[in-house]
Amino acid sequence: MAYLNNFYHHFYGPENGRKWIFVHGLMGYGQNWRRIVSGLEAFERCLVYDQRGHGRSFQPAEGYTPEDYAHDLKLIVDELGWNNFILVGHSMGGRNVLQFASQYPEYLSHLVIEDIGPENNPQAHEYYEYLLNLVPSPFPTREEAKRYFFEDFVKTAKTRENVQVMANYFYSNMVEQPNGTVDWRFSKKAIIDSVRLGRGQDRWEAIAQLKVPTLLVRGANSRELSRENYEKMLASNSMIKGVEIPGAGHWVHSDQPQAFIETLKVFVGGF
Repeated sequence: MAYLNNFYHHFYGPENGRKWIFVHGLMGYGQNWRRIVSGLEAFERCLVYDQRGHGRSFQPAEGYTPEDYAHDLKLIVDELGWNNFILVGHSMGGRNVLQFASQYPEYLSHLVIEDIGPENNPQAHEYYEYLLNLVPSPFPTREEAKRYFFEDFVKTAKTRENVQVMANYFYSNMVEQPNGTVDWRFSKKAIIDSVRLGRGQDRWEAIAQLKVPTLLVRGANSRELSRENYEKMLASNSMIKGVEIPGAGHWVHSDQPQAFIETLKVFVGGF
């Protein structure tokens, strides 16, 4: 598995189970899906992995378009011999799985896009650049990193989401480096490039041309996928079915994991 070895990954469930692949969002990593996979793994075969530039996977200097991420997935599934699977993507991962479905629809039995729209936003990367540049990493110790996020960051950062939640999320992405310092789990450049390149053009045409059964999941309280764009996506292609999950924001599968699992179950006809 030469190419798959570039990616930190885990398989769950029986080898003869129906195949699923879960793709995390920006600044995330494969284990963000663990609670969801735990509801499937008794019967289903699941793959989760850290995408390029994220988590413990390889971090090339370039190559952070949705097309690059989709190509990675194509090489992975070809290596595995998986040619019929269910693909689930959250946020940036949702944009990447949309790209995969656009280029390689023959591989998929079902597609799930969680809380992301196809609209462009050429300035979107500026927000993440601002937040990441606030952080004076690397830190000499984990204790100093913790002190910064929960004292300085929460006082100074201007965030769209709850600043305490963002501080927790950023701190969870700090890991000890070989030299003993504490720095980002991901490539900072990869994060900024992923947003800049992913949001540089709209992908409405890809939505309109989807050829596989698709589930669009929106958190009822989401600030990322507007109700207007959600409804426009549903109206643009009869292959897309929509579900809004109450009590959830952008991280639907984290805010309401059991409801998310049940939604997947209904969509694919049980497991």
